[in-house]
Amino acid sequence: MSTHDLYVNAPAGPVWEVPAAGAARFSWDYDDGRDRLLALYQKGKDKQWDGATRIDWSIEVDPYDPLGTPDEVLTLHGTRHWAKMTEKNKGDLRRHYSSWQFSQFLHGEQGAMVCAARIVESVPDLDAKFYSATQTMDEARHAEIYGRFLHEKIGMLYPINDNLRGLLDDTLRDSRWDMPYLGMQVLIEGLALAAFGMIRDTTDKPLPKQILAYVMQDEARHVAFGRMALRDYYRQLTDTELREREEFVIEGCHLMRDRLRGVEVLENFGIPRKEAEELSEQSEFLHLFRKLLFSRIVPCVKDIGLWGERLQKAYLDMGVFDLGDSSLDLLMRQDEEIAEALDRERFAAEEAERVAEVEAAIEEGAAEVS
Repeated sequence: MSTHDLYVNAPAGPVWEVPAAGAARFSWDYDDGRDRLLALYQKGKDKQWDGATRIDWSIEVDPYDPLGTPDEVLTLHGTRHWAKMTEKNKGDLRRHYSSWQFSQFLHGEQGAMVCAARIVESVPDLDAKFYSATQTMDEARHAEIYGRFLHEKIGMLYPINDNLRGLLDDTLRDSRWDMPYLGMQVLIEGLALAAFGMIRDTTDKPLPKQILAYVMQDEARHVAFGRMALRDYYRQLTDTELREREEFVIEGCHLMRDRLRGVEVLENFGIPRKEAEELSEQSEFLHLFRKLLFSRIVPCVKDIGLWGERLQKAYLDMGVFDLGDSSLDLLMRQDEEIAEALDRERFAAEEAERVAEVEAAIEEGAAEVS
């Protein structure tokens, strides 16, 4: 079945073309580079994995409750609309919300793949080109995995959200080589990590937990790459150049905050857009979710040196300023440890099954002999 047959709403055209801007840059220095970035490049090579084999795709998923979502976190819970819904309607709502979330993850990963390829092309330093090449492969794998989950387990997709599309468009159209880093590595990847983490840590469903944990293990390296490269570069910029990038961050954060409402889902349940927006804004869960979503972005923005007065005020207004003191290194270590623990748990279970099969075969053989 074609992907287009699974879209709830038809995308705007089969292909989205974003005009390329800026120069492709070659470096003729092949034997030098920053030790930190080259070490990250080595780690990127060592940590490559196959989504077809590392993830257990044999696990069954209920498409009407793929994430084990409690009633209380659904926007319609407690409203007059909820009172009229049957259990089937509620299952449909969970399916649509899960489809919407993972569809945005999928579209974001394709955007990340394109941005990583753009960085390979435009960044002037060879060590950064090397690492971005490994990231391009990572993002392709993530898009493959999310696409497979949506096709095979949920059977439904949503088009890219307008605000995510707008941020990607701004990121890719900018001719400055550092903007794909800032737009994708810091803003979109940072937001995605927080969203992935919230679902990973709350779902009781093994397949989405595996997918999110393994993807987050890769994404932690990507954010580290953006921090290293931009921190070095932004030390060289003028105050005016830094303020331009801070304005981009402010606008991007507003776009991402506004894209998280899932209004498209409510519209597909017959709720007018204005009412859907109001219901979303009244959701206590959404307010908590929004704050957590910036837990990876704010400390990263501060770390790379974008912390002017206007940016600080914007974060104060959003209620996320205090997140600037969070430890990104601690969060990334936790991401690594969770993925490694899942691997140990899964492989130990598989080893136990193999041992049990061998023992059963030995016992069966002994019984036949006797």
